[in-house]
Amino acid sequence: MIELESLCAGYPGRAVLKDVSLSFPAGRVVILVGPNGSGKSTLLRTALGLQPKTGGRVLLDGIPIEALTARQTALKAAYLPQSRAVPNITARRMVLHGRFPHLSFPRRYRAEDYRAAERALAWAGAEDIADRPMQELSGGQRQKVYLAMALAQETETVFMDEPTTYLDVRHQIEVMAVARRLAQDGKAVVLVLHDLCLAMRFADEIAVLSNGGLAYQGTPEAVCQDGILTRVFGAALERVETETGWRYYYR
Repeated sequence: MIELESLCAGYPGRAVLKDVSLSFPAGRVVILVGPNGSGKSTLLRTALGLQPKTGGRVLLDGIPIEALTARQTALKAAYLPQSRAVPNITARRMVLHGRFPHLSFPRRYRAEDYRAAERALAWAGAEDIADRPMQELSGGQRQKVYLAMALAQETETVFMDEPTTYLDVRHQIEVMAVARRLAQDGKAVVLVLHDLCLAMRFADEIAVLSNGGLAYQGTPEAVCQDGILTRVFGAALERVETETGWRYYYR
């Protein structure tokens, strides 16, 4: 489990996160929401040691992140960033990059690495594009491949920063369904989303960031009842009960 204790982070001359305490337990989907510039992406990067913190602690399974190598961290948590470079390789080869933390130098893929890549491609719904060059894929198809690469890492925690970017509605729901299945398999799943309705539908917990701090944390029901989203975003969110659960919409 990854735990943040009074975490502070930012850039030279500008604080972004201030005194944020948050944990990401196994078997839960935690979704970070907040206005632009509230520190959502910074939180993910700092939690993974990709950006230095300026205060507080980050613990991975109780171990301070400073005590872990980059490889050890990558074996515990996978990260799907907002954007990546597009190399001139096939989608399958891209997904195999997710196996790097499991390999020693020189990197030679084993049978188990190919099996992990095929499982990840299936999870992400990208089997049909596995042999196509990355540069020929649409933005949505590339996003599926990057998701598969993160899944191929086979970590206990998966961080995704805006994973539904470039996807149409059907594929957005498919990605969120993958997140739910990962949690059901016992993984901790942490996402940054801008789509509040999508977040409220699929999250176990919502963490609302505002002005660099944690403004509220709770279940979607608690978040809705508190009215924090209206105060932070200035948008009223309503809900209606359906046969498959609550559905949220803007008033």
